[in-house]
Amino acid sequence: MSNARAVASTYLEWAKLCSAAKYNLATSGIMSYPLAELHVSPQDLEINGLTVYGYAPLQERLARKCGVTPDCVVAAAGTAMANHLAMAALLEPGDDVLIEQPTYGPILEVASYLRANIFRFERPAARDFQIDPDEVARRITPRTRLICLTNLHNPSGALTSEETLARIGEMAQKSGAQVLVDEVYLDMVYDQPPRSSFHLGSNFVVTTSLTKAYGLSGLRCGWILAQPDTAKRMWRLNDLFAASPVHPGELLSVVALDLLDKINARARKLLETNRKALDAFFSGRGDVGGFHGPWGTVCFPHLKDGPVDEFCEFLRDRYETSVVPGRFFEMPEHFRIGIGGDPAMTAEALQRLAAALDAWGAKRA
Repeated sequence: MSNARAVASTYLEWAKLCSAAKYNLATSGIMSYPLAELHVSPQDLEINGLTVYGYAPLQERLARKCGVTPDCVVAAAGTAMANHLAMAALLEPGDDVLIEQPTYGPILEVASYLRANIFRFERPAARDFQIDPDEVARRITPRTRLICLTNLHNPSGALTSEETLARIGEMAQKSGAQVLVDEVYLDMVYDQPPRSSFHLGSNFVVTTSLTKAYGLSGLRCGWILAQPDTAKRMWRLNDLFAASPVHPGELLSVVALDLLDKINARARKLLETNRKALDAFFSGRGDVGGFHGPWGTVCFPHLKDGPVDEFCEFLRDRYETSVVPGRFFEMPEHFRIGIGGDPAMTAEALQRLAAALDAWGAKRA
């Protein structure tokens, strides 16, 4: 259990100040979608609009995309703000929150900032980061009010099955807890895409956005799916955080949602190309190992020899290439690779990563 109160995100600070490199494998989303491809002119935009608790055209499109009614949708500034708003609405100081390990750092830091008592359940690398519902059951306490996980898992990209999620939902229901699922990567499961866990029960709350899967991060189009009474509470709480959204962003998000099939096809083609390069990178390597699945933009291999932080510096200094050190995800012997970038850059970056590993191995020997 952790009671230390976070006041910042060490990972996001690193990502903003230290992750940039000529060959960048540290980013976790699809590369930016070109504004010109939205075919919007300045005459299509307005500075101010009729936004009270949700901009109606955006609410309607998000609801249609998710298969819910508009009163279940709470718009937010990206998934990060959606997670903060959802947790702030669902937790009181002193509540127990059960969070997967490893996980995306800001989820832990928000729970800490809200003064929740943090408990963990493991997603072991030896089990390809899959969740064992029995372990979740062992970790629930009488004071557990929220269970948090990511699907696809960040940092590994592992997919959690609907059966596992449903079992977690049942356990949570019995103890009076809710289940918060960050699904920002889930739309990158292209073949037989799973439905959102929101549809598994009334105690599921989901956060997501157009950022990672579509290359639309700059629009900050995120949202929460919650039951109408919970959604209403989140809208009112958001008056203390954001109050009013950026209306041009809402207008552009409506346009993007109307073009989402085209945007999704572009993302899928890019990711399929990059995944072939990733598979080629892993083929025959004995110095890195572990699960890398067929979905999403991230994987989380284990470096078998030497300290990861030193290797990451070596990779950056000698090969102009960046990855994310595993210490930001509580597993310092791992590092995260992102494959959502330009295909030519990604292919070159993976070749440089391979060359760096060869040189690192020779240096260690």
